[in-house]
Amino acid sequence: MSTVLFVKANNRPIEQAVSMQLYDSFRKAYIESHLKDTILELDLFHENLPYFDGQMLSGIFKAAQGMQLTSKEAELKDIADRYLDQFLSVDKIVFGFPLWNMTVPAVLLTYINYLSRAGKTFKYTSQGSIGLAGDKKVALLCARGGDYSEEPLASNEMAVNYVTRIMKLYGIHDITTVIIEGHHQYSDRSENIIQAGIRNARDAAKLF
Repeated sequence: MSTVLFVKANNRPIEQAVSMQLYDSFRKAYIESHLKDTILELDLFHENLPYFDGQMLSGIFKAAQGMQLTSKEAELKDIADRYLDQFLSVDKIVFGFPLWNMTVPAVLLTYINYLSRAGKTFKYTSQGSIGLAGDKKVALLCARGGDYSEEPLASNEMAVNYVTRIMKLYGIHDITTVIIEGHHQYSDRSENIIQAGIRNARDAAKLF
């Protein structure tokens, strides 16, 4: 039995958002095939997350040093801690997100900033950083209207690439990736591309 956190980072209606069709298909197939697992879901656009700013960073730093925090610093630190603690407490994490303007939605970037904490998800050493969350499994579900599968676009894509690199910073290397791409670029076969991706998501969910 595992505890699984589903993290949703798109607030467009599902009929308009291919990434959410991908996410929904994976989620349903996972639940159907893992009946004993505990399922948690986090809809980032409904969380009203404050940006990771100087006050939040100051609160986190001061707390680590045993210093006194202002009331606002304490409030912001507690918010970041709540999401970080949840992330650390689960066995598996599923991220569903689109490629918007070459990267992830801002709300997902904010959430990841909460998670990226030295001493919690990684640590610094003289040989470089070492991940501290390597016991987890992650699935990345992303839709992008263009085709980024080959260079030069492949290395310019900073949604899947970014989240993958962050997870590896945390020491997580068991990463399942399902991508739907090119459904806008190749409009003559858009539906076939989407349906093939959804089938891939369902198959991946059963094995995750």
